[in-house]
Amino acid sequence: MQSKSLSISKLKSNTGQIEVLPKNPRVIRDEKFQKLVKSIQDDPEMLELRELIVVPYGKGFVVIAGNMRLRAMESLGYKEAPCKVLDVDTPVEKLKAYTIKDNVGFGEHDWDQLANEWDAKELADWGLDIPKVPDFDAGTMDDQGSLDQIAPKFIACPHCGKEFDANAKG
Repeated sequence: MQSKSLSISKLKSNTGQIEVLPKNPRVIRDEKFQKLVKSIQDDPEMLELRELIVVPYGKGFVVIAGNMRLRAMESLGYKEAPCKVLDVDTPVEKLKAYTIKDNVGFGEHDWDQLANEWDAKELADWGLDIPKVPDFDAGTMDDQGSLDQIAPKFIACPHCGKEFDANAKG
């Protein structure tokens, strides 16, 4: 396999055109797509670090990994894309594996570390989905705007699984 800069016009998203290789199972919509576009605008060098993975097909190439990046690059008017070109004889089993493995996150985030050592706005701008911290389940408001009851809301610690009352003081 080799790295090459290829014309965007020669790259086709995986729509199932290669026999026995299902179409790309990934989708990206609206806000997430805009975050990807912004990510490429802010740090275009990341495309060189994480090339599209393509395989020759007909007179062009089918994107095996990086279909969403291709779509974002097209929307930004890119004319060329950095690609890792697989051998035309790459077994379909390998192509399937690359398609899925490119998008699997094997690790998990240390949310305590992220909360205490990283800037939440930057993380969100970079596209990280930050889970909403569950609030207490509020009861009704009285005429003065204060809560007359608060229903207990239990939250499980993501590390040990122990549940605690989110409404508890101290």
